[in-house]
Amino acid sequence: MQVRGAVHSDLKQVLGLYQQLNPSDVLVSHEEKIEQTWNEILNAPYIRFYVLEKDLRILSTCVMSIIPNLSRGCAPYGLVENVVTDKNFRRQGLATQLLKFALSEAWRSGCYKVMLLTGSKRPETLKFYDKVGFKAGQKTGLVAKPPADSRQQGSLPSN
Repeated sequence: MQVRGAVHSDLKQVLGLYQQLNPSDVLVSHEEKIEQTWNEILNAPYIRFYVLEKDLRILSTCVMSIIPNLSRGCAPYGLVENVVTDKNFRRQGLATQLLKFALSEAWRSGCYKVMLLTGSKRPETLKFYDKVGFKAGQKTGLVAKPPADSRQQGSLPSN
């Protein structure tokens, strides 16, 4: 098993994992838009897209943004999103390995903190994130979303 940065050829497998993460997501039917977004992610200097791979199969993934910051002595902070492990390989420590790698990369990059939001209220999910190092109760996470009538068809998720 290996954790590494994503490469262009990982797109199809990543999209498969994302279908498991958010099965109700509207699929973008324009391959050109998907390719454009994927290239933008891979080329963005502040985005780290990590995959855990075994035998050429991507089993787990997460995205971490390293955000420059003027407070905290100009130390950046990280934001982790889209943590997903293939449903057939969960509870094997793969996401733990992946997130520990992401955290070590954040600390190596000088981040003073890394934040993660989860939509899950399941105790086992919250316990998992706590074991990896993400502690609840230190800050309050709030989320704003655009009004439904301002969304372009198929461009923003509804949840």
